Amino acid sequence: MFINASSLQIARTRTPKPITPNGELVFGESMTDHMLVVEWTSSKGWDSPKITPYQNFSLDPATGVLQYGFHAFEGMKVFKDEKGKIRLFRPEKNMERMNKSCARMSLPSFDEESVVELLKKFVKLEERFIPSERGFSLYVRPNMIGTQQSLSVGPPNSALLYVIAFPVRPFPTRAMHLEAVEHALRTSPGGAASKKHSPNLAPVVAPAGLQQTLFLFSDIEPVAGKIVQYINEAGTMDLFCTMNIFFALKTKAGQKELVTAPTGSIILEGLMRLCVLELARERLQPQGWCVSERKYTIEELAEAAHEQRVLEVFGTSTAAVIVPIKSIGHTGGLIKCGPRENEEMGPVGRQMRGWIESIQYGDENHPWSVEV
Repeated sequence: MFINASSLQIARTRTPKPITPNGELVFGESMTDHMLVVEWTSSKGWDSPKITPYQNFSLDPATGVLQYGFHAFEGMKVFKDEKGKIRLFRPEKNMERMNKSCARMSLPSFDEESVVELLKKFVKLEERFIPSERGFSLYVRPNMIGTQQSLSVGPPNSALLYVIAFPVRPFPTRAMHLEAVEHALRTSPGGAASKKHSPNLAPVVAPAGLQQTLFLFSDIEPVAGKIVQYINEAGTMDLFCTMNIFFALKTKAGQKELVTAPTGSIILEGLMRLCVLELARERLQPQGWCVSERKYTIEELAEAAHEQRVLEVFGTSTAAVIVPIKSIGHTGGLIKCGPRENEEMGPVGRQMRGWIESIQYGDENHPWSVEV
């Protein structure tokens, strides 16, 4: 489990890459000069970590990650504040979730503090790739893959932890339309959708097509005993991610409520979801809001929209932070979710985005922002 961060070996590239202009950045294409790698075997544990020039891997065709999908990953961002200091955003939460994902995929665990220290050294080395312009950042992708060269099904006896990174531009904040689907589930109860691994993302591509998809899950409502469609998550093609969904509405009694589905085997434990919930409980509850984690059906949303009780709907993800939802297509109809005609984002989503970005860029002194 232990990785000795102090034994890090660094081999610098001899062919530095040119910096892609901010205006030409395409998500996931402009990789930095280096990568962080740490090998593991069941007999020796974790080897000394290394930072090497960015390069290809050589894998046997029978390698476990290729045959059975032994893979876990994370997505996180690194920022430069107005003084040029490098800042990570809640890296300990990413590493905590990655360890959970690894355990679910029968991959080895690691000590989270050591990997956070390695990440700091890695991003410091790649500092020239971190954009200084507000809204831009360095996207960091930690991965772990099973590298056992065998078609035998079982926990891998070798694995590789590696980290790559690339600069990214801000995602558009325009409100999007979602199309609700039930015929293609991202997962089912008892599955692993709460974890970050590649089999959770690939299946959202085909049902989404060129659409932005809201996944539904049919189940029996325990009180009424009838089948209802619970809102799951959204899969978006142009944001390269799945999103947790939040609903700001008024109850029939007039209470303002911010609702999102509870995590479990079918809902991703999103970091931005956690941030929104924690900020809402700290800053919106004193303003009279009720903050709820509960199952919410598409039928409830349609009824609230019909009664003009829906204030706004938005999605959350590391890549985009807050994404406003203007409407949801369902069974041939259209559920209007706000914002107003002349707005791209409602007041709650706009406030949340402002709070989070203020912390990310160091404007607000907050423990979530970790200075390198």
